[in-house]
Amino acid sequence: MKITVLGAGAGGTAVAFDCASHGHDVRVFDFEQFPGNIATIAEQGGINAEGDISGFGRIAYSGHDIDEALQDAELIYVVGPAYSTEPFGEAVAGKLSAGQTVIVTPGSCGGALAFKRAAGLALNDESIRVAETSTLHYAVRLTTPGRIRVFLKLKAGNLLAALPGKHTGDILKIVADVYPSMEPAESVLQTSLQNANPIIHPAVTLSNAARIEMTGGDFLFYEEGVSDSVGRLIEALDNERIAIGRKLGISVLPDPEIGMRQGYMLESNYGSGYRKAPGFLGIGAQPQLDHRYLNEDVGYGLVFMSKLGQQIGVATPGMDAVINVASIVMARDYRAEALRTPESLGIAQLSAEELATL
Repeated sequence: MKITVLGAGAGGTAVAFDCASHGHDVRVFDFEQFPGNIATIAEQGGINAEGDISGFGRIAYSGHDIDEALQDAELIYVVGPAYSTEPFGEAVAGKLSAGQTVIVTPGSCGGALAFKRAAGLALNDESIRVAETSTLHYAVRLTTPGRIRVFLKLKAGNLLAALPGKHTGDILKIVADVYPSMEPAESVLQTSLQNANPIIHPAVTLSNAARIEMTGGDFLFYEEGVSDSVGRLIEALDNERIAIGRKLGISVLPDPEIGMRQGYMLESNYGSGYRKAPGFLGIGAQPQLDHRYLNEDVGYGLVFMSKLGQQIGVATPGMDAVINVASIVMARDYRAEALRTPESLGIAQLSAEELATL
């Protein structure tokens, strides 16, 4: 299959390597402001990987020419943080062809909806199938340009939903050789709500704000950053996320429960479950507060969940408190920025019953 990967960060590089190592013809694109990894992949003709999946994956094209990257693509992966989804959608607007499939991975709260709007596709446009996943399928880091270390490739617990949902089964079939454990979700709202990063990262970051600033992040984010009291904050946010799902008739699993299914965690609790999680061992804290753990996970995640809760009548006092504190600490108003909201995704007018049918 001819596959294009938009995004050459650690996640995109892992997706490109994995697809290439399964025999697919893979092309990688990223914007010109991110040249390093793209250039190295082009120079060496592929990607080196070590860890849970390893070897060398040959890449047919790696560069900044979107037309070259999209050439004859049957499947397109959009891989990156939430703030990359719209720019990638805009980059391919008017360049997609009927019959292509796009997967936003991870969806990071409304990724499929955001991509469709940015690419100029109507919500009900089925000529190009768009889907999203609840999380990235890997725990992975770029060690040097053109080389990744994959700490974990998920064996279960990653959900995929198409928009509209009737295409979910067919899309799962075309990715089954690379991702046989990918699971069907009820809708893109289930994949969005099952995204736990907004529940975990801001709570741990704000609870360790002074430590991050004073040490430059010289500590282990999960092993040393999640005390039992921090775990109670994560749990409070998780309960609100689950309540939003329940009001929508959508099953949202507690994060420790799905973390055990994915292979990240060994204990189903919010304290030692994170501290002792094999999938989180050795992960350092971010070097500064100005980081995606707040900017993405509050701005695109918690704000979206809070606004969605407000729309359907579910109170989110814990999420609202974290949004407010993060805004004070970072001297910016994440709620007013409205980076990812039901309004920005075009679903603010829908009732809980209508949202459940997306």
